[in-house]
Amino acid sequence: MTRSNNKASKVLACIYKPLGWFPVVIINAIAVWSYFAYVIILCVDNVTDPWEKGIYLAFYHPFFLMFMVCYWQAIMSSPGYTPSQFYLSSEDAEKYENAENPQEVITELAKELPIVTLSVNKTIRFCEPCYLIKPDRSHHCSMCQRCVLKMDHHCPWINNCVGWGNYKYFILFLSYSITYTMYVALTSLKYFIKFWSGNSVKANSNLHVLFLFFVSTMFSISLWSLFGFHIYLTLSNKTTLESFRAPIFQHGPDKKGFYLGRMNNFKQVFGNKKWKWFLPIFSTPGDGFGFPVRSSTTQNSV
Repeated sequence: MTRSNNKASKVLACIYKPLGWFPVVIINAIAVWSYFAYVIILCVDNVTDPWEKGIYLAFYHPFFLMFMVCYWQAIMSSPGYTPSQFYLSSEDAEKYENAENPQEVITELAKELPIVTLSVNKTIRFCEPCYLIKPDRSHHCSMCQRCVLKMDHHCPWINNCVGWGNYKYFILFLSYSITYTMYVALTSLKYFIKFWSGNSVKANSNLHVLFLFFVSTMFSISLWSLFGFHIYLTLSNKTTLESFRAPIFQHGPDKKGFYLGRMNNFKQVFGNKKWKWFLPIFSTPGDGFGFPVRSSTTQNSV
């Protein structure tokens, strides 16, 4: 495949990108409705005890704020893209295209780059669509039409790739989503029961209270499995792609090649400063293309 053969896929990507905002609109519409249903319909219209109302609203707003901020941080933050030194220059690209053995050209160029992982064929990983030597743990996203650093997956719900630059935000989004939906479900349960027993919930509030409880419960349950999986990946220092196919080093595939111990694995995503761990601010260490490996991997690679 040459660079000219990528035009069709780039056109499709341009068509997909605007359509990709549809799931984001849906999530934000549900969030806005949940705010209205909880604050106005549930708390203002149905919670009569002022202390209960005050406590509900005092805890609700921080949960809602953190949920929305982390969500938009995951959407708007770059997942991290391949820096310029990994791209082939025009001269190197010409050598690559005209060489009898293109892989020899790539191998020679890769000697100057911080690369320790290889392809399935034990050759230097090269991206034909982008014309670049792939950094460790990076992959080409067919939706974004770019190579993403430490790519985890492309998420339609944020219309963005999840990678080195926004993985922390994605995990925080999941955690605060669960906190938010669980809080809404538990505090609305009392009034959901009143609705079914035909007590004091106002008639014009019935559907809002009903759906508020069901939607928050449904989202909370569905998010737990995804959140648990990504906590496992974080503590194992793996990406979703690496959980299905182990990275390949000089000595062969090694599913624990980047394993540094659970706490150090956690810090590879959240950083060393504890006060930043649960805040939607960037604290992921490194540059996105050079990663520490466990000592046994280094020894086996020599």
